[in-house]
Amino acid sequence: MAEIVEKELWDHYSELPNPNWYEYKNKINMNKQAVLSLSGGMDSSTVLLHLLANGYEVTALSFDYGQKHNVELERAAELIQYLAENGHSVKYQRITLQGLVSLLNSNLVKGGEDVPEGHYEEENMKDTVVPNRNKMFSSIIQAVALSVANAKDCPVAIAMGIHAGDHAIYPDCRQEFRDADYEAFKQGNWDADKVEYYTPYLNGDKFDILKDGEVCCEKLGLDFDEVYKRTNTSYKPTAEGLSDYKSASSVERIEAFLKLGRKDPVVYVDGWETAKAHVEKLLANHA
Repeated sequence: MAEIVEKELWDHYSELPNPNWYEYKNKINMNKQAVLSLSGGMDSSTVLLHLLANGYEVTALSFDYGQKHNVELERAAELIQYLAENGHSVKYQRITLQGLVSLLNSNLVKGGEDVPEGHYEEENMKDTVVPNRNKMFSSIIQAVALSVANAKDCPVAIAMGIHAGDHAIYPDCRQEFRDADYEAFKQGNWDADKVEYYTPYLNGDKFDILKDGEVCCEKLGLDFDEVYKRTNTSYKPTAEGLSDYKSASSVERIEAFLKLGRKDPVVYVDGWETAKAHVEKLLANHA
């Protein structure tokens, strides 16, 4: 309906009939460019849906930095393939940071201690912080985004799935870090003002993200379960890629699905009902 009204206004102020309308619309849509950090998790995957639903042409980057839960990279590729099969093309690239894993001190990477379990606000969750991870990713994404902006001579949005639930544990997900990082990017590059950050869930939580995911799936003609079974949030998946339900990331995801009133379509180690009961008990004790 909005597009019809817009076309009527275009025709009203143009010579009728005007064959340039659809050429104009395609040009506008092609100029909406975004570069996305796509981890393969629920949050960044929903940002991808959000961008597509709002008419962006997306370049998505995934990073292999030696994370134990590298099944997320497989899920990211599966989601890109599913989207392509349903008419939504995304330029996708996996970037491997070879040799880095042995130099990082974090429980989240291969060779580190066991990933802690419990509620996502507990102090031991800081053991899952990877030093300077978002800064490393950000530098690469900024370089790609500015390259796209210069090549296409248009603004580019850097999109990330950071949200309020990350703020307490991960300082590189806070707005203060984002602002400082962006300022450094502007100081170090010509024409950096062509690039801006786009973080639609910065002040929301995983429930807000899932709600938006429902809306975007409907708008894009996608099956919600088919999308979200192609995501991974577990920091302790099995060798076969089954999700755990005790690590903090899984607890937070399951809580969001419970609040939304939907069954999580990913496969859990002991099944959805067991995962659901565990998280309900944990949340009750944490309250």
